[in-house]
Amino acid sequence: MSKLPDFEGLAMFAKVAEEGSFAGAARVMGVSVPTVSRAVARLEARLGGRLFNRTSRQLALTEFGHSLAGKAGELYRHAEEAESEAQDLSVQPRGQVRLAIPMSFGLRWVAPLMPRLLRQYPELSVDLHLADAAADLIADGFDAALRIAALPDSSLVARRLCAVSQYLVAAPAYLAEHGTPSHPRELSQRPCLSYAYRARSQVWRFTHARSGEEEDVVPSGPLRVTNSDALLPVLLDGLAIAELPEFIAAEYLASGQLQRLLPDWHMTRGGLYFVTPSARSRPRKIQALSDFFAEHLATPAWRWPPEP
Repeated sequence: MSKLPDFEGLAMFAKVAEEGSFAGAARVMGVSVPTVSRAVARLEARLGGRLFNRTSRQLALTEFGHSLAGKAGELYRHAEEAESEAQDLSVQPRGQVRLAIPMSFGLRWVAPLMPRLLRQYPELSVDLHLADAAADLIADGFDAALRIAALPDSSLVARRLCAVSQYLVAAPAYLAEHGTPSHPRELSQRPCLSYAYRARSQVWRFTHARSGEEEDVVPSGPLRVTNSDALLPVLLDGLAIAELPEFIAAEYLASGQLQRLLPDWHMTRGGLYFVTPSARSRPRKIQALSDFFAEHLATPAWRWPPEP
C-alpha cells in the first residue's frame, strides 16, 4: 500500500457524504458517477471497512463512515482554501459556495441580487439554502450565512452589513375594533402572534425611546409560525397584533395595510450579518461574496420611514 494518503478518495467520499448521493457528488465535482464510485470503493478497500450502506433507493453512512466524514470534509475544505489562496488576486472567484439565509429575507432581498452576482462572477456557483432555522455552518458544511440577530454567534466570524429593526404592527381594522394600545403591558390582554425562530427568546422586550423604561411581554395568541410571512394573512385580516422585521413590514406600512404601534418604544434592535466559520484562510470566493453583500445591502431599500 502506498504511504501517500488517498486524497482523491477522501475528497470524493466527503462530497458523497455531503450530497447524500454518488450522482450529486459527481455533478458538483464535474466528474462521472463511475469515477466517484471507484474512488470510494478504493478508499474502502484501503481502510478495510464499508463507508456506506447501499440499497437501490437509499445511501447511508455506516458508523465507520460517520467517524471519517467530518475529517474528510475538513480536508476537502482545506484543500479548496489552499487552491484559492494560491490564485492571483486578479483571478475571478470560482467554485461553489454553500450559503444559508432566512427564508423571507432571502426571497425578498437576496434572490433578486442573484442575476447581478452571477454576471459579476461567472465562474461562481451558489448553493442557496433558504430556511428560518439557523443552520450549523460547521456541522452542515456551509461556507457562509446571512443572519438577522441582535448579536452574532460568538463561535463564528461575523461582518455586520446593516441594522434591522423590528416593528409592532396591526391592521387598521383591528385597531378600529379593539383600540390602539398605549403601553406594552396592555399587550398581555391582546391576541399577539409569535415567531418560533425569534432570536434569543420568545420575550418581546420594549425600551422607551426617551425615558429608557423597559417592559417585557410574553406574546400569547392564536398563531405561532416558523416563517414570518405566514403571519400576514391573519394580521391583514385584523385578527391580532404581531412583530415583523422592517424588511417585511415596510411595504405594508407604506400602503397603509398595517400601522406601527407604540412608536415611542423600540423593540430589540438587531442587524444583518455575513457569518463564516473562520476568518483564517478565507477563500477568495467567500471574500467576494461578503464584499458583494456589503455593497448591495449596507443601505437597504426597505427602511421605514424611507430615508431621503
